[in-house]
Amino acid sequence: MSIDDEASFEAGFRRFSGHVHAYALRRTDREAAQEVTAETFLIAWRRRAQAPSEPLPWLYGIARGVLANERRASMRRGALLGRLAEHSRGPAEAAEGREVLRALALLPARDSELLLLVAWEGLSTKEAAAVLGCSAATLAVRLHRARRRLARALAEIAERPEAQAQPRQVSEVSA
Repeated sequence: MSIDDEASFEAGFRRFSGHVHAYALRRTDREAAQEVTAETFLIAWRRRAQAPSEPLPWLYGIARGVLANERRASMRRGALLGRLAEHSRGPAEAAEGREVLRALALLPARDSELLLLVAWEGLSTKEAAAVLGCSAATLAVRLHRARRRLARALAEIAERPEAQAQPRQVSEVSA
């Protein structure tokens, strides 16, 4: 099956998106798997001239790369959050700051980025929407949901302060 024009690409998406999503879902959580699937087909569209006659293994290769990129980005975010926690001001602020940073590390990357844009960068809803490439209304909904997930993560940390909250990372992809 060729995916070199729009109609055949749509047919290929209908035929293979379930396979790509299942592949991603075996390696990460549901939300990230949806994003990996979308990103995979975006890349496939851009590279459609390179698509082989049987594109499923090629699509898996693209998805594997997307997963690896997300894993590296997640590791960088965790390291950055750790460095930020080290530079907190006073002991009380440091404890609170560490809890917030631990909670942010538990959130999906999309949520933590949104919260950081609004809270730390001081962007308005409209400005953050422009950064993320969505409407202000969509961003407002995402922000509301991200704040709820942050509150749940903070509650989880408060219930188990001795537990080390580890960032949710995409499963390791073998080379």
